[in-house]
Amino acid sequence: MSFKTIVGQPKAVRLMQHALQRGAVAHAYLFSGPVGTGRKQAALAFAKALFCEAGGDDACGTCLACRKFDNGNQPDLYQIGPDGASIKIDQIRELQRELAYRNSGSQRKVYIVEQAEKMTMQAGNSLLKFLEEPQSPIVALLITDNGQAVLPTIRSRTQYVPFLPMSPQAMLEALLGEGHPALLCRAAVHLAAGLPACRALIQQEGFAEIRNVVIQLGKESTTRLASAMITAQQQVFKTDRAEHSELLLSLMILWFKDMIHFQAGRQESIVFIDQLEWISKHAFQRSPAGWVACMEHALETGRRLRAHVAPQLAFEQFLVHLQEV
Repeated sequence: MSFKTIVGQPKAVRLMQHALQRGAVAHAYLFSGPVGTGRKQAALAFAKALFCEAGGDDACGTCLACRKFDNGNQPDLYQIGPDGASIKIDQIRELQRELAYRNSGSQRKVYIVEQAEKMTMQAGNSLLKFLEEPQSPIVALLITDNGQAVLPTIRSRTQYVPFLPMSPQAMLEALLGEGHPALLCRAAVHLAAGLPACRALIQQEGFAEIRNVVIQLGKESTTRLASAMITAQQQVFKTDRAEHSELLLSLMILWFKDMIHFQAGRQESIVFIDQLEWISKHAFQRSPAGWVACMEHALETGRRLRAHVAPQLAFEQFLVHLQEV
């Protein structure tokens, strides 16, 4: 765990490393940004650097403190999160007791609060008193996906560290660098938010097969209704792929979008790049507005699925609508 593992967040990393370089670490930080932007990973990397005996702008990874951290044996690191739907005052009080009891005044303590926006009012006020009277060796790292939902009085006593959504291109480069299959990566970065979610999708059993089914349906759906119906029945609804109907629809949207990318000369943006030859021959069968209409039908079908319409019925009606565009 180090800052080198934090991808796509140069501003956040720069803020933390500058604090370490100057020896001006604040007593509290608010890591705010969407899920999947690496906030928890960054908080752990910062905590490890704070404990590191080398005293640099990143953890050295070799000193005793770093080895303890990597092995989960750092006794001066505390982590809390919601107990059920919220973080309760008893959790904050227990944290404060632990920190007060074990703090010798000579060694830094770090605590991480995940989903800080879920603190109850009482818990937030209790933490606020702790932040108003900071004990210098203690550093608080609060993580939230909505900084505005955290009490203003807490926000005003923390150093704000923004985490921005990563672009699909940045995620693609990172995933390819990790050795994941390129074709699956090109789809995953448009379907999942953040690298952890992308990795989970790529590694999901059946994702590659669902992608192959979408290619077949994409080719059949706009011209050969009977073939598309048979494919949907045999390759989706007679298999466990039926449980992933919304994922299939999301991939269908990317398929239709690829037609527009090709028409606009944006071949570098095409997701189904292995189907470029087919796409080049069929992309102009419809206008951009026609492909947008296909995407809208897919979105509407997804809404119907979430409204508990029978999946096979909703999907067959979707295929019929595609013939009418």
